[in-house]
Amino acid sequence: MTGIADFEALRRAMAENSEQPEGPARNARAEQLLIAAEQLNIPLAVIEALGHQLKVYNYSSEKGKMFVPFARLLRMWDEQPGDFDEYETHSLHWVFKWVTSGMLDQPHVPLASVEKWLGEMEHRYRLAGHSERAVRSAEFGVAAHVGDVTRAERAFTAWLAADRDSMADCHACELHGQGWWQAERGRDAEALDLWAPVLEGAYTCAHEPHTVLASSLVPLLRLDRPEEARAHHLRGFRLVRPMESMRGAYADHVEFCALTGNEARGLELLAVRPAYFTDDGQPRSRMEFLSVVALLMERLSVRGLGGRPVPGPAGRAWTADELGVHAREEALVLAARFDERNGTSHVSERTRARMAQEPLVERLPLGVRTARPAPPAAPPPASWEPPSAAGPQTVEADLPTLLAEARRLSDALQPHAMEAWAAAARAAEGVELDARDRAEIADHEAMALGPEGAERFERAAELYAEAGDPGEALAARTRAAYVRALAGDVDAALAAVAEPYDLVLALYADGGTQMPQAAGVLMGRARILMRVVQEVGEPDSAEAAAVLSEAEAAVRELLALVDGRAGDDVRLAARVAEGHAMLAELAARSGDAQAGAELFARAAAEFTEAGLPWFAVEYEARLAGLAHHLGDLVEAERALRAALEHGGAFLEPVGRAQLGLQLAELVGGRGEPEEAAEHALEAAHWADEAGEGPTLGAWARHQLGGFLVRQGRWAEAAEVLESALADLSAETHGDGTVVQTQWWLGDCLSELGEHRASAERRLQAAELARHWPEQHDHATLAHLAAESLGQAGLPEEADQAYARAGELWHSLGNVHGLIRSLRARAWLALRTEGGVDAARELMTRAVEECADALDAADSANAADAEEAAAERLRLVFELGHTHRQFGDLLARSAAEDADDESIRDTWEDALSQMARAVAVFVPLGEDARHARTGAELAAGWLETDLGRPGRAAARARAVLAAYADDAPDAGDGTDDGTVRARRAEAEQLIQVTTEQTG
Repeated sequence: MTGIADFEALRRAMAENSEQPEGPARNARAEQLLIAAEQLNIPLAVIEALGHQLKVYNYSSEKGKMFVPFARLLRMWDEQPGDFDEYETHSLHWVFKWVTSGMLDQPHVPLASVEKWLGEMEHRYRLAGHSERAVRSAEFGVAAHVGDVTRAERAFTAWLAADRDSMADCHACELHGQGWWQAERGRDAEALDLWAPVLEGAYTCAHEPHTVLASSLVPLLRLDRPEEARAHHLRGFRLVRPMESMRGAYADHVEFCALTGNEARGLELLAVRPAYFTDDGQPRSRMEFLSVVALLMERLSVRGLGGRPVPGPAGRAWTADELGVHAREEALVLAARFDERNGTSHVSERTRARMAQEPLVERLPLGVRTARPAPPAAPPPASWEPPSAAGPQTVEADLPTLLAEARRLSDALQPHAMEAWAAAARAAEGVELDARDRAEIADHEAMALGPEGAERFERAAELYAEAGDPGEALAARTRAAYVRALAGDVDAALAAVAEPYDLVLALYADGGTQMPQAAGVLMGRARILMRVVQEVGEPDSAEAAAVLSEAEAAVRELLALVDGRAGDDVRLAARVAEGHAMLAELAARSGDAQAGAELFARAAAEFTEAGLPWFAVEYEARLAGLAHHLGDLVEAERALRAALEHGGAFLEPVGRAQLGLQLAELVGGRGEPEEAAEHALEAAHWADEAGEGPTLGAWARHQLGGFLVRQGRWAEAAEVLESALADLSAETHGDGTVVQTQWWLGDCLSELGEHRASAERRLQAAELARHWPEQHDHATLAHLAAESLGQAGLPEEADQAYARAGELWHSLGNVHGLIRSLRARAWLALRTEGGVDAARELMTRAVEECADALDAADSANAADAEEAAAERLRLVFELGHTHRQFGDLLARSAAEDADDESIRDTWEDALSQMARAVAVFVPLGEDARHARTGAELAAGWLETDLGRPGRAAARARAVLAAYADDAPDAGDGTDDGTVRARRAEAEQLIQVTTEQTG
């Protein structure tokens, strides 16, 4: 095969192939490499190629192919065991476990064959001197699969009792299997205890914590720990998404979506992996996947979305109902094949139970971009069930009862009065009613029409007059005038309200109407004047001042009529509270924010005391804004919390999202990112519910991602931030928001080891920031992108990015950034064509920049002496660290194949730089002690390399003297470990010098 001329080339090719993504392409390459190995006519080459092929098959959707290379390997072992080196001998025995478990995944392999191979494994492990731990683990897997609980428990106990040796699965995989059994037996808490070390990162491997995170989802939900389940889903799905071989774990995430009201996200997951529907290399994981697909489709059907198009097997379009039937049938066919092979019904029973699960959480917000599928509109019920604080009560559908209930809710200003009047109106169709009933129905129909209801209000006024209630007729005319103002015609509204205002005052004075009607007219007029206030804009003109004065007079006239006389009438109490809220708005517009805040607080309190907390929400939100403006963050937070509490179920989703986001920003601002993340999560959820996902929802996700970053929850943050970026735009959210999101995401990806992707995000952010007037962010992002490019193994690209960052730092006068970019480029030069000469030149420039900056600092006449001294200290540290890195770089650059004299010259140069570093740090005293001793020890080791044990020992003793007064580490956390480490290294150096002189 082209390019595979010898064994080493084959090994390099197999190593390169191992780094490729799982899937058919990697498998096909392994097959080609086996052919190439056979052509080399080297037995070990064939053995290694077979092992490589077996490994890539195992970690793919074509697991069923691994039996052939394993059988060939085993035959070669039996015929010529001497052809196997130590590593391949270990590998051959190791993959016995894969083959035994892999046979269970294939229903065409008879159970007797599985048991035979289990026995063969036990026999060969015994001959090789291995513990029976791996054997008992494999036996447990067989027993659990067929449903033999007694044998499974026995094997489980023997598995744990046997000694761990080199054949035992890694700790992470073992803990996963042990926890899975506990969860399977209904012991969820015990399972999570076992999984804890894996979840916390104490044990990891190629497939862990991936599978533990997936397996923990349902147990966490059953234990009522939904927040942890959400975190595990976001973190775990990110791990399994690119790995083709993890269909079973992927199915766990789809199941989680189906059981938490996240059907739309479940559909997105199905769309990501269409091949999972049909890949048949591992029938057991296909069965598991199809069973959760059936579960997800059932949840959609229950919600009336069975006709919705959904992603499914390629070749045709699918609805949820159709895919549900298909997936159920396919899953049960596969289960039946396993049961026929096993001689039990266990697999089918387990599959049916999984498909029949009910949701464990009605809706668990995830924080990622997903619109919840809306159910089709349902027809109005024959009877009406008005929600109330006391709970729903069924009201018979006869008209007198409906009218009485509607009046009761209206008089009490209950939130669902409008629905009650709509139900009464439907029941009244074709029925003869008196004028009063018709007036009230018309009145509330007009209210439902909003700005379009003026004519309907006028009709209500005529009917009230016909019913002998002139005061309510005037109030209805006032409401007609007000909706004209809402429609934008304030002049017409003012003209229309003038007559009802004059008439109602005279009528009330003569006893021809009551206070509620008079108050209604005065309130309507005040509302219209408030609309005028909103239109005139800033209050600094004479016209604006006159409008403000007129509006205030109207509000105070209302309060003079009602305040103190409301009694038990909640409608009048509401008029008083709204009047105070109007005065608050006027005060705020006039520039008196303090008075506005106090009046909004009063209005909110009055609504709450009247038993109408939902009316307080708007004013508590306004109070929060004013309090924030005044710097009273405690009051702002209190008001926001009250608004969310008082709004309750009556708060519109968009309002809940806005309030939650404001609260998140406040709480996050005072250093509580955990709670802030909870509020941002809720805000994102309610924004999606309101249909504001691309706008308000994207901003909430941006904030949520930032709060997760502050907690170091990198994987969760990355999922959320990637989701936010799908909707964020410079036009809608501002380029600063987009840059910050990319920046945070780059940080997350860097922490997760995804350095190439991190570099892409940081470069995208830098490109946006390139056009900003202030270039510090641009320089920082270019520098961070360079770091990521270097960590991604792209030294040339990293050097270009560092060079660009250096130019920006120089233009900004930021010598620290410039020096660090030069040092980074020097280290990169060792990996590029520039080599040692370029590295030396760059480090020399870094030293010169430090020296120049220090000279400039010494000659400058700084206005702030203290700040100047601090800056000089930072520059001295920078110089010392640069000399230290220069020495490290030179020491590392000494080529092993160079002549002795050349190596010694390089070491001498390195020692010179180390000595300069020490000299720089010494005058800094205690502040630079650790930096000085680190350089001193590095110099000492170079002295030993140069054959100068006396000088090396002197440096070691200087380090010990530096820490002579430090007490030994007491184990109480007071010592960061540096002192102990420095002492230990110094003593080791002295030991080496003693051996050299001896």
